[in-house]
Amino acid sequence: MAIPTDTVYGLAVDFGNPQAIRRLYELKKRPLNKPFTIAVSGEESLERLTRDVGPLAYKLMERFWPGPLTLVLKSSGLIGNTGDEHSPTTSGEPCRTIGLRLPNSRVALRIIEESGCAVALPSANYSGQKPACDAQEVLSALKGAIDLIIDAGKVELGVESTVVDLSTAHFKILREGAVSKTEIERLAKLKKVLFVCTGNSCRSVMAEGLLKKALKDKNRADVEVMSAGISAFGGQPATGETLNLLFKAGADMSAHRSQKINKTMLYSSDLILVMENIHEEHILNMAPAVRNRLYLLKEFAKIPEIDLNILDPIGQSPAFYEMTFSAIKGAVEKVADLL
Repeated sequence: MAIPTDTVYGLAVDFGNPQAIRRLYELKKRPLNKPFTIAVSGEESLERLTRDVGPLAYKLMERFWPGPLTLVLKSSGLIGNTGDEHSPTTSGEPCRTIGLRLPNSRVALRIIEESGCAVALPSANYSGQKPACDAQEVLSALKGAIDLIIDAGKVELGVESTVVDLSTAHFKILREGAVSKTEIERLAKLKKVLFVCTGNSCRSVMAEGLLKKALKDKNRADVEVMSAGISAFGGQPATGETLNLLFKAGADMSAHRSQKINKTMLYSSDLILVMENIHEEHILNMAPAVRNRLYLLKEFAKIPEIDLNILDPIGQSPAFYEMTFSAIKGAVEKVADLL
C-alpha cells in the first residue's frame, strides 16, 4: 500500500512479515543489504525498539520530530526477524541497528497507529528513481504493481528525509535530505544543561538565569540552558523575590514559565543539575539511564561543604532568599568555568 508522508509517498508494509518484506525488496528492486526504515507514531516506540540512546538523538527528535528526519539507533532486538544492519532477514539473528522516523503527516500517523504493527515505509518508487510526490506519480512509477494507494494530494516537502546514524560514538549523515547537514552539525555541537528543583519557580530559575548571563558574558553560544521542576504546575511565573534578585544581578527571567520535567527533557540533556537529594532520587526513578550526567549543583561545582543540598526558599524570609541566591550564584559561576 502506498501512503502519503510529509516528504514523499511511501510503501507501507508490515515489518514483521517476512513474506511482505521480501515482496517489498522485489518490488523496489532494492539490494538486500540496504535496510528499510520503520515509521513510528510516537517517541514512546524508542524505549521498546532501541537501546543506549544518547542526548543527541533526543535533541534531534525535539527539533525535527514529527518531521523529515530518520534516526539510525542501536536496536533492542524486539522486532521481527532481523539480520545485518536493520534490514529484516530470515536468519533469526538479532539486529544491530534500526532506522526510525516519525512523519509529520496526519494521514500517515493515523495509518501507522491503526495498523497494530511496525510499519516499514520506504519511498514509493524503484530504487534509484525519483520519489513520488503525489498519487499519480506513484501510479506512473510503479505501473500498477501495488494493491492500494491512499491519495491525500501532493506531499508538503517533496524531498526525502535526512538519515543520521547515531548507533556509534560519532554520528554520521547517511543521506542529506530535507534537514540540512549544517543544522544537524549545529545541534551536535550544542550542549544542553538542565537545572531541576521542585516547583521551577525559584531555585532552578535562579540557576538558569545566572548561567545564561555568565555564558553570554563569555560569548558562549554553544550551550543551551533550561530549567524544570519535579512537581511543577506548568505555566507559572517565577516568584517575585527570585525575579528581583536576578534583576539586580543583571539577569531578566520575567518571561519564565514553569514546566514539569519529562523523560525527553532528561534524555536530551548533557548535564542535569539538581538542588536536593530528593530531586536526584526522583529523576533516577524516572530515567535511570541519565545517572552519569546527573549531579547536585554544589557537587558538580565542587563546593567544599558537608551538606550539598540547597533548600527551598518558598515561604521563607527575604534573608533566606538572598542566602539561597548567593549559594546558587557561587556554584553557577564555577559551572560556567567548567563547561
